[in-house]
Amino acid sequence: MEKSSAAALALGALGVVFGDIGTSPLYALKQTFTDTRGLTPDPTSVYGVLSLVFWTITIIVSIKYVSLVTRADNDGEGGTMALISLVERVKGLSARTKWFLIGLGVLGAALFFGDGMITPAISVLGAVEGLEVASPGLAEWVVPIAIVLLCGLFFFQRFGTGVVGKAFGPVMLLWFLVIGVLGLAHVIAQPGILRALSPSYAVEFAVNAPLTAFLSLGSVVLAITGSEALYADIGHFGRRPIRNAWFALVFPALTLNYFGQGAIVLADPGAADNPFFRLAPSWGQYPLLILATAAAVIASQSVVTGTFSMARQAVQLGYLPFLTIRHTSEKEAGQVYVPFVNWVLFVAVIGLVVGFGSSTALASAYGIAVTGTLTITTVLFFVIARHRWGTPMWLVVLGAGSLLLIELAFLSANMTKVLSGGWFPLVVGVAVAIVLMTWHRGRQIVTRKRTEQEGPLEDFVKALSTSDNPPIRVPGNAVFLNANAGTTPLALRHNVRYNHVLHEHVLVLNVQNLGIPHVPRSQRLEIDDACVPDDGIFHLTVRFGFQDKPYVPAALRLARQKGLDINMKDATYFLSRVTIVHTKEPGMATWRKKLFCLISRNAVSPAAYFGLPTHQVVSLGSAIDI
Repeated sequence: MEKSSAAALALGALGVVFGDIGTSPLYALKQTFTDTRGLTPDPTSVYGVLSLVFWTITIIVSIKYVSLVTRADNDGEGGTMALISLVERVKGLSARTKWFLIGLGVLGAALFFGDGMITPAISVLGAVEGLEVASPGLAEWVVPIAIVLLCGLFFFQRFGTGVVGKAFGPVMLLWFLVIGVLGLAHVIAQPGILRALSPSYAVEFAVNAPLTAFLSLGSVVLAITGSEALYADIGHFGRRPIRNAWFALVFPALTLNYFGQGAIVLADPGAADNPFFRLAPSWGQYPLLILATAAAVIASQSVVTGTFSMARQAVQLGYLPFLTIRHTSEKEAGQVYVPFVNWVLFVAVIGLVVGFGSSTALASAYGIAVTGTLTITTVLFFVIARHRWGTPMWLVVLGAGSLLLIELAFLSANMTKVLSGGWFPLVVGVAVAIVLMTWHRGRQIVTRKRTEQEGPLEDFVKALSTSDNPPIRVPGNAVFLNANAGTTPLALRHNVRYNHVLHEHVLVLNVQNLGIPHVPRSQRLEIDDACVPDDGIFHLTVRFGFQDKPYVPAALRLARQKGLDINMKDATYFLSRVTIVHTKEPGMATWRKKLFCLISRNAVSPAAYFGLPTHQVVSLGSAIDI
């Protein structure tokens, strides 16, 4: 696969990966000083908050994510679903422990979907609210302008991550340079503000005002929004370009900007209501507003693309049904567009903008989604570090304990905001987690029932070869897709039983989705003669990784290279269409069975998902009770 240059990938990463965390200066300090009860912008508080912000970014983003967690990639792919896949393959854990960890990971993935709804709303609102500083009379236009911008963002998604990254990368490069320079100007004017680089000021703040410092964590965490999207997006650009862009530009620019905001609040405590936009001189307010709005739209991109990656992995790992997934790059396999997810996010984001109306109101909802995902990622990462990498237990306990102590403090501080908006990500997270776990469990039940109905393929083929009344063989090639390996497709059984015919060449095709992102071309297809030689019936296994495009016709074209001399252009594809009927059988609650049936009826057809030519597809039905 051809790779883009490192510089181009780093520039693209600026436009896709760092948009969210890059625009956190728009609202993080503002929210901390306006939303924390008992916090006044006096020197002790300003130095304490700045020290908390700097060390939070350093520990959580620079150390945890960029230096550590991104190493826990699944063959180049990241995100919570990739961690789940790695945990599933861990040896030495009890079934109950593994079930708990997987369930925790599913909840983390579900919270990330909630994050994908809140990020675009709060980022764009936070930028457009600069109108309230530049022209207070235009404040009533904030929500309408935000809605128009978000409409453009979600309609633009269909053009793909690569196009988006190339278009947005230069803008974000300018953004980081500008916010860094603006912050630097005020740091130079008040160089004493750099004392806040010392963690002693955060400690002093916590000792002198423990309750206020604790409550401030609920807003300080907004400085690291987008860190999980950073991890989820490594499949789009790779770990090295992301790491280089972070340390060379993003981290220094963010640090300078936050300290510049702190300097301006020290000089004028009244500036705490919106310190970011007060960094610019009066003549620069509107240019900064325009640039900030563009950057905020781009900020939404990082979490949207991360959500696409997460949804695609969930489908491949069996936690979601088939969804339409479009590959938007011929060079980078990880760049995808998922229409269903895009439009669900769009509707939710517009609802949040209209319902909450301001970034301040949304901030309460934002923190819980961020901190919940952070904590879950830490737990899964250190399980993998211990059981897959063999990291010494003392180091795992030290690392996990230190990070969890910090992240649980952030999570606890945000739990105080449940009634004021924090309920939203919790509701979304629980709802999405229920869908993911219900589909996964229902799929297991259906697979077991289906296996019982299908029976062994070997017995079926032997019975055909010894039958006194064998089916009529007709010219052509028939491909029977089969969900289970080693069983007889229901469509094949029905075709023989009711139509009494069998094609000259019969390919029983089992598609396997492996828990790795990509399967090498040499290992894509495997062929055997299905027990009886020279009878024209073959068993084929096609393997896809969760980041591979599951295009069956292309995989079948490899058959000639494997010695199967048939022409697949005129093949007929037979699908076993299964109707799920919920009953009172044990195994899953009735309401979950009904939910599973509803999802099943609305899932994308396997023909579309596997790229089968629609005019060559035949479906034969059957029913399964659950």
